Amino acid sequence: MRPGSAAASGEMKMMAEDVKEEFVSDDDSEQTAADGSLSNPEVEEGSTLLRRMEICVGEAEKRSGKNAVSMQETFTVYLIETRPMDAVAEGRNPAPDSLWRRYSEFELLRNYLIVTYPYIVVPPLPEKRAEFVWHKLSADNMDPDFVERRRVGLENFLLRVASHPVLSNDKILHHFLTEEHGWKEVVYETGFQAKADSRLRALSATYRVRNPDRRFIEMKHYSDELQSHTSQLLRARARVADRLYGVYKVHGNYGRVFSEWSAIEKEMGDGLQSAGHHMDAYAASIDDILEEEEHYADQLKEYLFYAEALRAVCRKHELTQCELEMASQDLISKKQQREELATGIVRTFSFKGMTNKIFGQEAPEQREARLKLLEELIAEGEETVKEKTAECEEHVQKARVDMQRFREQKDRDLREALINHAVMQISMCKKGIQVWSNAKECFLKM
Repeated sequence: MRPGSAAASGEMKMMAEDVKEEFVSDDDSEQTAADGSLSNPEVEEGSTLLRRMEICVGEAEKRSGKNAVSMQETFTVYLIETRPMDAVAEGRNPAPDSLWRRYSEFELLRNYLIVTYPYIVVPPLPEKRAEFVWHKLSADNMDPDFVERRRVGLENFLLRVASHPVLSNDKILHHFLTEEHGWKEVVYETGFQAKADSRLRALSATYRVRNPDRRFIEMKHYSDELQSHTSQLLRARARVADRLYGVYKVHGNYGRVFSEWSAIEKEMGDGLQSAGHHMDAYAASIDDILEEEEHYADQLKEYLFYAEALRAVCRKHELTQCELEMASQDLISKKQQREELATGIVRTFSFKGMTNKIFGQEAPEQREARLKLLEELIAEGEETVKEKTAECEEHVQKARVDMQRFREQKDRDLREALINHAVMQISMCKKGIQVWSNAKECFLKM
């Protein structure tokens, strides 16, 4: 999972471990790196890039420069650091290789992966603009807190890709991580843009497919439900955060009342002032609590965006299925034309049949030439149907494997995130009880 807030206490970590032991078995638990980053336990040792290379997005930096139309702009770049794992295993600690990337370059990498591996649920990037936030949190793209959360999200994206059994072995990914210059040219040389399917074409295929695969229909419904339930949860969480913020700040008012009251009360002054300090400290703690909650919200947002990645795999299947059905229908039509031309019996109405009746049959030489042309077209059509069938079957087979992998990953990640969030809530409630207990002791000493 993504790294949580650095302010998490040791008590919370111990509680989290106790709860995880109760709810999560050793077989199902996610292998997590020391910094909280994901690693894939289902992948054999050494088979993914993450097993061979240490990857992190170390920091973010604001820069200014001119864009493509020579206009001045301010943007953020992110430092990617990599180090070979064999050097770390051998006890050596070489300086990491580092380079800077913009968010748009991460987008280019992901678009390339989507086009090149249409059967894979490609991990999403963190949000471009803050959504589902409580009203006190800045939604400014240049806000330091937002930039830091995006940095964590970009690192998580790279770790997801680098731990995938297929994506991690792509050469373009390696160029992205290790080559400061020239990697974009390498991407464009692959011609991936020409292979990209337009949204209009994909939408047309959705309505034209006659025999859609039931499993992909179910997967589309699954992705719609995932997006709907996650967005509802995020909206509810934002409303609760607003209310919680108000409750905590009310304690700040109590603190001011007790402090002012202590100034006019001689006998109760010390007790009131101590109670006021407890209330002030409690009110001030809400900012750190809600900032930590944002990390859990970011984990939910990742799966909100994963829903679109799932639908992209389903759309590609619909497009492939539509092309197969069109090729099959065209082949049937040409075979029918061949039969009609060979037998002279027209089974369906056609303009050619009407002209033959009006002007007479065509010459034998013309008929033979048309038959020969039809035979060639039928042979090409059969080859096309064969290729489309193989392409469709391959997509179905590979997509089913990756979707199953995704489901297992989602179940583990969300279970862990929700358990950690529950543990944080328990700790927060215990602190509230402790504050009022301390205040009560102060009142009793008056």
